Amino acid sequence: MDYKDTLLMPQTDFPMRGNLPNKEPQRQADWYENHLYEKVQERTKGRPLFILHDGPPYANGDIHIGHALNKVLKDFITRYKSMSGYHAPYVPGWDTHGLPIETALAKKKVDRKKLSIAEFRQKCAEYALQQVDGQREQFKGLGVLGDWENPYITLTKEYESAQIRVFGEMVKKGYIYKGLKPVYWSPSSESALAEAEIEYHDKKSPSIYVTLEVTDGKDVLEGGEKFIIWTTTPWTMPANLGISIHPNLSYAVVAVNGEKYIVAKDLIEAVAEELDWSDYEIVKTFKGEEAERVVAKHPFYDRDSIVMLGEHVTIEAGTGCVHTAPGHGEDDFYVSRKYGIEALCPVDDKGYFTNEAPGFEGMYYDEANKVITEKLDEVGALLKLKFITHSYPHDWRTKKPTIFRATAQWFASIKDFRLDILSEIKKVHWYPHWGETRLYNMVRDREDWCISRQRTWGVPIPVFYGEDGTPIITDETITHISKLFKEHGSNIWFEWDAKDLLPEGYTSEYSPNGEFTKETDIMDVWFDSGSSHEAVLHERDNLRRPADLYLEGSDQYRGWFNSSLSTAVAITGESPYKTVLSHGFVLDGDGRKMSKSLGNVIVPSKVQKQLGADILRLWVSSVDYQSDVRISDDILKQVSEAYRKIRNTFRFMLGNLFDYDPKVNRVDDDQLEEVDRFMLHRLQDLTKEVHESYEGYDFSNVFQLIHNFCSVELSSFYLDFAKDILYIESADNIRRRSLQTSYYEIVTSLVKLLAPIIPHTAEEVWEHVPGAEEESIMLTDMPQPRSLNNVDVAKWDLFMKVRDDILKALEEARNEKVIGKSLEAKVTIVPQDDEVKEMLAQIPHLNQLCIVSEAVVADKEPTAKVYRYVNVAVEKHEGERCERCWVVSETVGNHDKHPELCERCATIIEESYNS
Repeated sequence: MDYKDTLLMPQTDFPMRGNLPNKEPQRQADWYENHLYEKVQERTKGRPLFILHDGPPYANGDIHIGHALNKVLKDFITRYKSMSGYHAPYVPGWDTHGLPIETALAKKKVDRKKLSIAEFRQKCAEYALQQVDGQREQFKGLGVLGDWENPYITLTKEYESAQIRVFGEMVKKGYIYKGLKPVYWSPSSESALAEAEIEYHDKKSPSIYVTLEVTDGKDVLEGGEKFIIWTTTPWTMPANLGISIHPNLSYAVVAVNGEKYIVAKDLIEAVAEELDWSDYEIVKTFKGEEAERVVAKHPFYDRDSIVMLGEHVTIEAGTGCVHTAPGHGEDDFYVSRKYGIEALCPVDDKGYFTNEAPGFEGMYYDEANKVITEKLDEVGALLKLKFITHSYPHDWRTKKPTIFRATAQWFASIKDFRLDILSEIKKVHWYPHWGETRLYNMVRDREDWCISRQRTWGVPIPVFYGEDGTPIITDETITHISKLFKEHGSNIWFEWDAKDLLPEGYTSEYSPNGEFTKETDIMDVWFDSGSSHEAVLHERDNLRRPADLYLEGSDQYRGWFNSSLSTAVAITGESPYKTVLSHGFVLDGDGRKMSKSLGNVIVPSKVQKQLGADILRLWVSSVDYQSDVRISDDILKQVSEAYRKIRNTFRFMLGNLFDYDPKVNRVDDDQLEEVDRFMLHRLQDLTKEVHESYEGYDFSNVFQLIHNFCSVELSSFYLDFAKDILYIESADNIRRRSLQTSYYEIVTSLVKLLAPIIPHTAEEVWEHVPGAEEESIMLTDMPQPRSLNNVDVAKWDLFMKVRDDILKALEEARNEKVIGKSLEAKVTIVPQDDEVKEMLAQIPHLNQLCIVSEAVVADKEPTAKVYRYVNVAVEKHEGERCERCWVVSETVGNHDKHPELCERCATIIEESYNS
């Protein structure tokens, strides 16, 4: 007889290798062909709503690893919530307006000059929708489940109509106005920018000290003294109209080399060192407020430069005398306005000087730095020139430097409802907690939001102008435009005449002759996406405002989190979200930013094709995403090893359930073997902790808990010793069925707990679980922790510690060549205290649990080595090895028919043969 044939070896079609790159696309196709998302929504209908509102990615180019991190995190949450008692629809969205799409068309050789505005906008729309289609397939390839056929897209008629309503509500409340003031201006984009569109990079700039001579001292100064100003933007000197000093600071007239210079008294030493003054004398001091309206002369133009008092002046750097160009600085603008000085901005949309800067017309502002500095030197006004590297605002799209430029723009007056926003911020739950402080500080310091852009591709600002240029913006006009956009789309703003866009028979006191014009600027794209709470959450039947959760990258504190909060509080008085969760950026394995030039870019599609989406998803679950995270081939290799451990754990348990029917073979809790009850108790602990981690959005803990359970609790203990029961005993042996009952619950629990993380693999496991009736694991609910009676947890916890001692002793004996495999061993265990002695006396089948052929508990053993809880002696067993179970036993040879077997195996064979 071949005794191998009598063993109940594992049998399963669940393969060892996942072959994920090939299997996952088919799995995803099945999900959508069988309408899995819709079935999930139908199953959970009527449950409490949980709304995760998708922040719209920009529709331009393939998704990058940051996109993958974001969308997979969202999928973890919505899948978990759908399996945990909630109705959690997920509506993905896209941001589809803005400069990058215009730029992309230019790269494709689309000639704007040959197209009307409406035709060009149509090209932009077509391009954006192509990008949406491409990104949609890439997101679906990550295994993200959602309403992909009905996303929200900011260029649709319905969305634009809702956005106009948001704008109109803000107008009604007096929050929208048009004004002239300096704003961030991007010459590279030829448009105004909001603060959210600014990022800071180092820039090398000229640093100059310049003098302006006093012509009218107003009885405070004699005349002829020279104010020293310091600036890193020489190109703004043509726009200089004044000098700002602080009213409460002391200023000094300093005699140096026959000249008299004026600087803040507290900065004299610093200025003297900077300008190499070896010998100087203070000849006069005065308080700033005394010198108000003193007149100086512009260095190279025949005009006055007025001394103004400004609280913005500091002594942290410079001279305490601030060059003031109201057309190129916000503080400059406001202080000059108090003195009736209008802003001068001699730079055009593209950054070139106009004829308002004589001598520099047609020159690009940055290139003019050198020429203007040379001019200052020529007229004797330049005291020093050097170059410094400092942090400078850049256009976050083009990565080019910005300037401040005074232009007429449309603004949302944040300051008018700032306190309401700050109050709402306090009510939101923030993960991580510092997000609250970050956004609070941004809003606290914010005055106005520039919402107009001098571009083509976006939602037009729905304002008409009367014959005298007065803006016309009323409930009637806004409501009418909103309806027109919903019916025709916003292109009609550029296709129809102003009179055709107005309500029928519309008249205005500002246009007695019935002549109207319309605004040509479009809205800031942050106003677009920031209106999604109205266009999506409020408008869609299956959603609601506020959302339970907004989840985006940490850059969105200045972006979507900010603009959504501003527009929502403006029109509803409430935050659009209850909770905000942010994640960091993805860096390479060395912590560097990814760039093509460094060759360190990890592309999601490449990872999917090489390793599979579930490996990428498992990586997402393994990292502390609330900080910046790292990814590399080596890191993904480590994740793949963890995946293999989890997969092989499932495979082993499924293989040992081949003859198990949960309806027939299940063993009741009170009949389970004690070790099986203990392991199921550990499973309940795990289930509880995993739930808590999911609820706290701590996915790395979910990963660690389950991975450790598979590696330590199962593979290193429970699955290891169980082979001697599962393979060796007869099929219906109570100990075998008890183990299988435990395995079944462990498999079904673990696969559900892992389903949000690695859904493709979870579905595959589910197909092999005995008795699984639901067509998809996503149509089941998460396991809930349950109580098990008669589990002496303290006893088994102590046993596990003692077992570690025994395993150490076996390892040392193996190294010393006393034994080979552990089944060759006989161990003698000497407890070090009564608690351990009593525990060991209550542990049945001790040799099996330690995977040795014999285990003896003794009061003493001189040869035993000392360990932490017990002393252990390991010797080679003197019996013969059973050919069936491989246990070494003195009973081998005792049976007449089966002399190669131990007594246990011979009995099993005889009973099976006789039955």
